[in-house]
Amino acid sequence: MRIIDVRVAEAPIGSGFANAVIDFSAMTVSVVAVETDHVVDGERVVGYGFNSNGRYAQTGILTGRLLPRLRACPPERLVDPDTGLLDPVAANAVMRTNEKPGGHGDRAVAVGIMDMALWDAAAKAAGQPLHRLLRSRFDRPAPESAPESAPREDSVWVYAAGGYYYPDGTVGTLREEIRSYLDLGYRDVKIKVGGASLAEDVERVEAVLDLLPAGCRLAVDANGRFDLPTALSYAEALSAYDLRWYEEPLDPLDYLGHAVLAEARPGPLATGENLFAVPEVRNLLRHAGLRADRDVLQMDPSLSYGVPEYAAMLTCLADAGWSPERCVPHGGHLYNLAVAAAFGLGGCESYPRVFEPFGGFADDAPVTGGRVRLGDRPGVGIEGKADLHRLVRNLFD
Repeated sequence: MRIIDVRVAEAPIGSGFANAVIDFSAMTVSVVAVETDHVVDGERVVGYGFNSNGRYAQTGILTGRLLPRLRACPPERLVDPDTGLLDPVAANAVMRTNEKPGGHGDRAVAVGIMDMALWDAAAKAAGQPLHRLLRSRFDRPAPESAPESAPREDSVWVYAAGGYYYPDGTVGTLREEIRSYLDLGYRDVKIKVGGASLAEDVERVEAVLDLLPAGCRLAVDANGRFDLPTALSYAEALSAYDLRWYEEPLDPLDYLGHAVLAEARPGPLATGENLFAVPEVRNLLRHAGLRADRDVLQMDPSLSYGVPEYAAMLTCLADAGWSPERCVPHGGHLYNLAVAAAFGLGGCESYPRVFEPFGGFADDAPVTGGRVRLGDRPGVGIEGKADLHRLVRNLFD
């Protein structure tokens, strides 16, 4: 199995809302198509990849550095000798050659985009859904029969991430938005804080909590907006509520600040979506004072060099006494859902009705009781999401 061509395109998110730090109106996404010579059911296998929201398109790094390395590599080095199929782990290593340590950021995003496409192609060629191929490749046992909240082989817990700041948004429209997520089958939801005053954000929190049925939980996300005094003020104000977690209160690399906040706040903290490599995660564990019995880690495979790096992160976590069930990746799309299922993670973010068509899961996989079932469709599953499949076909065909 060989790569014939890799095509790169950009697509707008075009979302007219903001979190506490950025608005998404001008944000773009990279989309890649990896065409291979492998044929299934009369058609050449093509793998598709894209990056999670929050990071801009990576055209320059893809076309100027990563793809020339793949093209210059002897094809046999990119193939699994046991199966004859494309080996995404080998390709990942080739793309990361001749790069200095540190300075991860956008480079990690670019590799993650390609990693998604390579795994999509490999799983399609193998005739397997991605979560099964990953479980086999990384020797992860299938989860046992477990309580409703625990990882399973056939479904993943998801929460609805929304509650952004809209130019004409009100508490009333926020309540309508959250009610629509409950109607879709979600049990737990998340809203933004930090884009308004503390008093206004507390009003938003109370308005959502008033809607939630018994057993449903609310998380809040500041997107790294606060300095430590402000983060502590919010922590004190929010301590009156039984929140699922308080997310990214500080800059993601302010490990000492997180340690001070963790000392002051007994309730769960969540962070990690803006950490892109094992050394950053290791420093988080060493210095941020996080607690393995309650806090949540949100590293995003599609933004952090892809599955090989994420698997190494999980090993790093295990060495420090953390369960994979404490991991709930950012991103809210099919690739991260498959990773969550394959590695027995605690769940996955979801973006109902926002960041479309990239966010969300297969059209035939509704949310039921706060969980999404994984089907048997080969690959990442983009073909099962009609709007997303139509977009990638229009971009490249």
